[in-house]
Amino acid sequence: MPFIPHTEDDIREMLAALGAPSTETLFDEIPAELRCGALDLPPALKEMEVTRLMRARAGQNRPLLCFAGAGAYEHHIPAAVWAVASRGEYYSAYTPYQAEASQGTLQVLYEYQSMMASLTAMDVSNASLYDGATSLAEAVLMAVRTNRKSHSRRILMPKTVHPFYRRVVRTIVGSQALELIELPYDVETGRVDPASLEIHSGTDIAALVIPQINFFGVLEAVDELTVWAAASGAIAIALVNPMALALLKPPGEWGQEGADIACGDGQPLGIPLSGGGPYFGFMCCRKAHVHQLPGRLVGRTVDMDGKPGFTLTLQAREQHIRRGRATSNICTNQGLMVTAATIYMALLGPEGLRRVALQSHQNTLSLMSSLTAIDAVERVFSGPFFHEAVFRTRRPASEIMDGLAERGILGGHELTRDYPELGEAILVCVTETRTQEDIESYARQIASLLSHG
Repeated sequence: MPFIPHTEDDIREMLAALGAPSTETLFDEIPAELRCGALDLPPALKEMEVTRLMRARAGQNRPLLCFAGAGAYEHHIPAAVWAVASRGEYYSAYTPYQAEASQGTLQVLYEYQSMMASLTAMDVSNASLYDGATSLAEAVLMAVRTNRKSHSRRILMPKTVHPFYRRVVRTIVGSQALELIELPYDVETGRVDPASLEIHSGTDIAALVIPQINFFGVLEAVDELTVWAAASGAIAIALVNPMALALLKPPGEWGQEGADIACGDGQPLGIPLSGGGPYFGFMCCRKAHVHQLPGRLVGRTVDMDGKPGFTLTLQAREQHIRRGRATSNICTNQGLMVTAATIYMALLGPEGLRRVALQSHQNTLSLMSSLTAIDAVERVFSGPFFHEAVFRTRRPASEIMDGLAERGILGGHELTRDYPELGEAILVCVTETRTQEDIESYARQIASLLSHG
């Protein structure tokens, strides 16, 4: 917040009302060994000095032509989205903890749930979770609670899942006696080979994570993977890009019976790239699993006069209510982001989302065609892709990225750290925001950098 109105006298009065001698005593339950101690902070600045400093820092940002994705996508956001979401009745009332919350807020969440359930072809959607990575962790924990057939707590996690997501999942579930087993990918196609699951056939597996699209932008063999999970008594967890679902088969229709749980990050649905967030996580599931679904559920009902209304019907995860029996200790539902996503989806509709997804795919095809026409560039994977793809050059990926940045282009995501076996590989993303001129410029700059290497 830009202005904190509490004076020193106000603070002293509040502490006196609480019976606390100092602000420090409010945190006395935190063990001393867990505290960071005194912070070595510079002297406080005046308001005018802070404003000048922040403007100077903001001025250091360079507007780069974005070809980066890797979980954060630049899509066009109609002006109406945030003009509506920023209205006071939405902006300041987006986190309902009680069933008596604003009817308008509850209706927005209900509409959001309906849209997400439709987009994923699942029965139920929550509203919502923190981000895509934590939604996957929550889905893993939910799968273990839900799968009564399994006692192993073993989860199959493909290496084609976003590396950051895999790290977050390990951090969250690592202390809960869950075993994450990494599945390899086919170096030719860039996706999980269903045949690689045979080593786990006949063993006790609690869940299988199925990314669509995967981190490389490649489409997975979701039907075969889902059928294998069902035959093995494992919960099928679909980790999906919601924008891709405007074109691709939704997880509720995968295989013979569909996935059990669908989750992911809703950032592509009207959330801008804002220096690292905020995003929001979504989760949908079959109705049979609804009581294990973390997050709030809003239902539509009628009052005593028969008038339609909306109310919270389930908020099973909340630690402030259930404490140790909660399904999750994450309380941030990112309701403001959900509000923006609801407005975005309502404005575009199914056909609008489809056009965005299709244009993004066509632009990526165009870029990869231009890049592979350069002698020193090769496409890494042969599998079909959506709006991201991986290419490799003979020069270090870091040099290519630095060279592009100097020329005003955010060139993609280096894969050398997380996937060294791929060599000097770069993951590049093209959405509907890129023009043909942008695409041709990118290819020209790559060719120029390679010719001077």
